[in-house]
Amino acid sequence: MKITQVRNATLIIEYAGTKFLVDPMLAKKGIYPGFEGTPNSHLKNPTVELTVPMDQICDVDAIIVTHTHPDHWDDAAKSLLPKHLPVLVQHEKDREIIRISGFFDVRLITDGQFNGVTLSQTSGQHGTDSALSAMGEILGEVCGVVFKSPSEKTLYLAGDTVWNQFVQDSLDQFQPDVIILNSGDAQVIGLGSIIMNKQDVREVYKAAPQATLVASHMESVNHSMLTRKELREFSAENGMTDRLLVPEDGEAYSL
Repeated sequence: MKITQVRNATLIIEYAGTKFLVDPMLAKKGIYPGFEGTPNSHLKNPTVELTVPMDQICDVDAIIVTHTHPDHWDDAAKSLLPKHLPVLVQHEKDREIIRISGFFDVRLITDGQFNGVTLSQTSGQHGTDSALSAMGEILGEVCGVVFKSPSEKTLYLAGDTVWNQFVQDSLDQFQPDVIILNSGDAQVIGLGSIIMNKQDVREVYKAAPQATLVASHMESVNHSMLTRKELREFSAENGMTDRLLVPEDGEAYSL
């Protein structure tokens, strides 16, 4: 497989001969206001420009949208991506949201396969229990995806989740060889992390000793509090550099 870190949670995953575009946020730098009630809300999103050409981003076989928050499915994606591309989503609510934008081939991930790649939807939790109790409707439902093929290692894309039993259960069930973690420690003021922080990454590292970890969703939205530099330093201090990759935007790995 080849994993290209585009920006934020946006990835191009080439797996068993199929190219998947994941969670496209495609606007130019500074188009959207910062998220209210979060750190650095005075900053506009995205906080950095795209480094991957748009023709490369559009040259895919399918799109996966783990949830429809605007930093995973934005207005630019709705207008720039070819409407004929299949879009794979977590449930009927997101399916309808994306159909309204003009995409006519919108499928549920739970359908099971795409181009011979077996896809399994996994559960996640977009924040701690207290965060969901306080603003569960806004944080909403999220998912991850496991990719399997006889010709490839098993890949687990965890999505927007903190470390919890959902993630542990997915690790136990699928025993992935490669794990993509949204690791930017996005936070809500007073409620803490709503995606993985560096301690969460360490928990996954310990729980999946067979797996290579790839850190995504970093340094691109206003409330992302963990930098690549800090995560790399933490990784070195905790002996994680053998299996934790922290790509820059535009960087790709063949695994």
